[in-house]
This record gives sequence, C-alpha cells and structure tokens, in this order.
Amino acid sequence: MLIKKDQMVLIVAALLFGVAIYTVFVYAPTELVMGPIQKIFYFHLSSALVAFLSFFTAFVSGILYLIRKDLKWDVIGVASVEIGLVFTTLVLITGVLWGRPVWNTWWTWDPRLTTSLILWFIYASYFILRSSVERQDTRAVFCAVLAIVGFVDVPIVFLSARLWRTIHPVVIRAGSIDMAPEMVTTLLVSLGTFTLLWALLLYQRTRTLTLACRVQNFERQLDGEVL
Repeated sequence: MLIKKDQMVLIVAALLFGVAIYTVFVYAPTELVMGPIQKIFYFHLSSALVAFLSFFTAFVSGILYLIRKDLKWDVIGVASVEIGLVFTTLVLITGVLWGRPVWNTWWTWDPRLTTSLILWFIYASYFILRSSVERQDTRAVFCAVLAIVGFVDVPIVFLSARLWRTIHPVVIRAGSIDMAPEMVTTLLVSLGTFTLLWALLLYQRTRTLTLACRVQNFERQLDGEVL
C-alpha cells in the first residue's frame, strides 16, 4: 500500500513539474528588460525558499533532539540538511547563470550572494563535523547545535537585500509584489511544485536513513554477540 502511495505522489509531482515548466516558458510573459533569462527567477526563488524550509526543519529537529534525546529527530535533521544543501547549491548556480548576462559578471560580493555562500559553507561543515565524531549520541548533539546556530544566517540571507545596499532585485515587498498577475501565478505554481518535491525527498531520505541506522545497530549487536 505504501508503494502505491509513493507512486501516486511521484506521479503528482511529475505532473506538477510539467505544469510548472509550461507556466514558466509558455504562460508567463517575457520580462521586457531582462528578456528570457528572467525565467530562471522562478526556479531560483523556489529553490531558495525550499532550502530555507529545509534548514528550518533541521533547526526544529535540533531543538527537539536536545530536549527529547530521540534519534529520530537527528535523522530528520540530517535529511533536512542534505536536501537544504542541494537546493542552496541550485540557488547559487541559478544565481550565477542569471547574473552573468544581467550584471555582466559571474559573481559579485553582493550582501545577498555573500550571505548565501556563507550559508552553504555552514551546512557543508555540518557533514564534516558529522563524519569526525564516532559516538552516535555525541555526534547527534554536536550536529543539533550546529543546525540551530547555523539557522541564524537564514533570516540574514532573506533580509540582506533590505538591510544593506545591494544590486540584487527585491521583487516581493511588504504588501506588494512587483510582478504581472501571470508571473505571480507562475511563481505560486513553481513554489507549490518545489514544496511537494521537498516533502517527497524528506520522506524518502528520512526513511532510508532510519533503515540504515537500524542495520548499523543490528550489526553492532551481532559484533557484540560474536565478541
């Protein structure tokens, strides 16, 4: 029954991606100044918000682990950071692809770009820390603390274009969106599609990591019996 449900979610996700691609490249009008390159924006912003959602999940999981000492929260935290790091990488790549024709440079140390790169390094170090600590409970505590502390950079990234002078465009403002109605619809479709993909990835990755932990614990028990 679970396999059928998983297949159904995959089919829905695939269909939504087809709809999202259609709305981005056909339904949404071409921006007058930037031209077709502006369409990267829909994937860029959706990846960014999903990355933030991933790191927020890791933040909450870290707090819950420190309170309850239940390793399931450590597993959810690991899966969330993995997914968040992948989508942060996509944010940086799509940003670079957009910036080259618009800003005439591949990279500029703009506050939004710089804080986003710092965010990537923070959560990349999460896995370095994880691989350097052998004890499972100690590793989970250290990683939970890093996930909590690292999340501080997420609101900084979000607010950087508003707090400092920046050349990064700010499309969504308080009470208004500087986009045509068709563009707003396209953005919402893209956000919904990426959010569903995020939920599917988190579910599958959490389940895989949980099974891996059970296998490792079983192997330790067998080693103990052999000894």
